[in-house]
Amino acid sequence: MILTMGKCDLELDGPYLGRLREANELLGDRRALQSRLDEDGYLLLRGLHDPEKVKAARRGILEKLDANGQIDRRYPLDEAVVPEGGRGAFLGGQKEVTRSESFLNLVESSEVMGFFARLFEADVRTYDYKWLRVVGPGGFTGAHYDIVYMGRGTLNLYTVWTPLGDVSLEAGPLAILVGSHRFERIKETYGKMDVDRDHVTGWFSSDPVEIVDRFGGQWATSEFRMGDVLVFGMFTMHASINNRTDRYRLSADTRYQPADEPVDERWIGEDPIAHYSWMKGETVPMEVMREKWGV
Repeated sequence: MILTMGKCDLELDGPYLGRLREANELLGDRRALQSRLDEDGYLLLRGLHDPEKVKAARRGILEKLDANGQIDRRYPLDEAVVPEGGRGAFLGGQKEVTRSESFLNLVESSEVMGFFARLFEADVRTYDYKWLRVVGPGGFTGAHYDIVYMGRGTLNLYTVWTPLGDVSLEAGPLAILVGSHRFERIKETYGKMDVDRDHVTGWFSSDPVEIVDRFGGQWATSEFRMGDVLVFGMFTMHASINNRTDRYRLSADTRYQPADEPVDERWIGEDPIAHYSWMKGETVPMEVMREKWGV
């Protein structure tokens, strides 16, 4: 099976693209979960969320899209078919959605907060700002570390990627570059960057093959069902498969850390300031910085 990342067609189970491995058998064993994170840089957990909570959050988002004329109503709402001329959207920070009861019941549920409380062996806090993506046909996210966007607090911070609905391989699921959390040269250069401070474009690369050829590792992805999540740290390189369907791929990115550790001030409070400088004015291309860093 051939999947597309950016402009690259990759064979699934070929040299560049494999499959994520599940970690459910490790649930209940904190040390085993941490060891897996240290080894792979991620955890694929099936059914961490209650599927009914996923359905409720998804419904609320689709109703908002429908009200804005962004759903083809010749089909059932839940199929999320994109109308002619429709395209994806980023709804992060839109509080009428990301602070709705149905959405918070999902991403701040006892299942999620309890998982991190056990992993950290500490009280947990989550960023008040939530990232919510509506990815249309052809949509793709380039390879990046999350640290460059949220690196002003503790490094003991994890992203949870939640697909808001079933996501087939053709619909553009997330992909992890396995082993990338050990790319020390990238961590010491790109991984020290702050997009607001440095005014640099955020993606490390749009070419998944180039990264593997140069630094090693292998991309890995999977199909997802309602309730599944990916958990990964700030130095795990990730991107997405292109959405090759006629439907939106809905997903959320939420962040969790020990409550007593420093927090990035951009993402907390009633009205988080978020990115206040990035992509405003002159922005340095990543290609220029990579040449400067020698990576």
